[in-house]
Amino acid sequence: MGERELIATDIDAYLARLGQKEILRFLTAGSVDDGKSTLIGRLLHDANMVYEDQLDALRRDSAKKSAAGGEIDYSLLVDGLLSEREQGITIDVAYRYFATERRKFIIADTPGHEQYTRNMATGASTADLAVILVDARYGVLPQTRRHSFIASLLGIQRVVVAVNKMDLMGYDEAVFETIRGLYEDFARKLDFTGIHYLPLSALKGDNVVTKSEAMPWYAGPPLLEHLETVPLTDDRRQGALRFPVQLVQRPDLDFRGFSGTIASGTVRRGDTVVALPSRKTSTVARIVTFDGDLDEASAPRSVTLTLSSEIDVSRGDTLVHGDALPHVARSVEAMVVWMHERPMTLRTAYLLKQGTRTVSAEVHDIHERVDVNTLESAPANRLGLNDIGRVTLGASRPLHFDAYRKDRATGAFILIDRLTNATVGAGMILGPGAEELHAAEAGHGEGRVTLAERRARLGQEPCALFLTGGEAARREELATSLERRLWDEGYTACVLDPRAVSALKVCLGLGLISLVLTDGDVELSGARASLGDVQIVEVRCGDGEQGGSVEAVLHTLRTRDVIR
Repeated sequence: MGERELIATDIDAYLARLGQKEILRFLTAGSVDDGKSTLIGRLLHDANMVYEDQLDALRRDSAKKSAAGGEIDYSLLVDGLLSEREQGITIDVAYRYFATERRKFIIADTPGHEQYTRNMATGASTADLAVILVDARYGVLPQTRRHSFIASLLGIQRVVVAVNKMDLMGYDEAVFETIRGLYEDFARKLDFTGIHYLPLSALKGDNVVTKSEAMPWYAGPPLLEHLETVPLTDDRRQGALRFPVQLVQRPDLDFRGFSGTIASGTVRRGDTVVALPSRKTSTVARIVTFDGDLDEASAPRSVTLTLSSEIDVSRGDTLVHGDALPHVARSVEAMVVWMHERPMTLRTAYLLKQGTRTVSAEVHDIHERVDVNTLESAPANRLGLNDIGRVTLGASRPLHFDAYRKDRATGAFILIDRLTNATVGAGMILGPGAEELHAAEAGHGEGRVTLAERRARLGQEPCALFLTGGEAARREELATSLERRLWDEGYTACVLDPRAVSALKVCLGLGLISLVLTDGDVELSGARASLGDVQIVEVRCGDGEQGGSVEAVLHTLRTRDVIR
């Protein structure tokens, strides 16, 4: 019995059959105007996934658009924002859901414009496969390469390179083969395990759901058939147990459970688990779900675990098996896709959200930026909008993670602006940071607090600020005002006598901004010699009202990246 008949006669049987089908999550990507939204609209239409009222509205809307040339504009099925329809572009990620006899599908239609690359990264973060569209008229463009690189970074291993608008090139096989060769040369540097090349016309429907009669030279399946048959690999169940705690359930005095989604692995009743970062151990007493208790549960199921003993577990902690522990470190090295107009710079502090855990973090190093056209890396000291680079971040509290290649759930994070709460970056963890590795080699334990950790916690750079010149009363007044202003803005400073060099070194070692009162250059030159690489700033209080004002000093500290 077909699905339409089953829906009409036995909806419960249909839902049961639907629940047994595999889910393929895929996205469409590529440069602007390559036809991504049109392809999805045509796919939904030809697969009979568009209702009659939607089709009537689509015909009316298409008639209003001269760009459609009298034909149905299938992109309107996906581009729902008014600004998208007015400009004929995709801005936000649009998700569509449909099912065939073989599989269920979740499609993410992502924008092609460079300024919306951040939205493309969002759509790619959960996809199993990427459909990279290439306009047959223009070939492989920089945005095609950028999207392909991001898809590879985000762990997508299977790709369909769909050469679209073949109708505009007379369905010429030579055009298709030329583009195929160009993309193959580029893709050799990426980590794709399977690439399928497909010529099509989304507007005409060639090779979308049915094979094209206009391209008899293409022997492969149409797009939908390929999507229905491409092998799916989900290693989450076979991986090590990672259970990030999202919520502590305490409905009454007799129940205390820890709710969350199993990121990877399998948990069974009676398993011994370790809570991170405390490293306390206990045994799983129950695996609770809405439908009753289970003997075992695997990723990506959402469950509530109860433990046999009362150990301290909170939101943001992770339950794991003791024989397969993740990394626990405060410093991580990661690839970051930068998503904000304000660039990432050294010593800038952000909120780092990794799963259910949110901590303060600081940029310790920006190692390199990747050229998306050549995939070559070059040294950099900042990342601008849509840049991709390798960085080291220091967190205020321990992170428990795996490399992104090993576990996408525990190896991913986002960076959030502390003031605006805007998401400014998406990161894929490569491993512990170099400082963490050096500390381990030196025999330091996790309890040793480093200067980098103090920087991340305080959100500032240690600095010796020498107030020189002018009258002593003026220097003291300025120091007091500065200390108060810095404190009110969330920074930590102290006022010191220049003769207390040992105290100055201690304060700098604690990550403080040290305001030093001095009436001569002797102490300053001596400090430069004894303090080494610590940042030293001199403010002359006698250089007029502006030079020695609180605002002027704060501006200097910001330009030196001491504060934000």
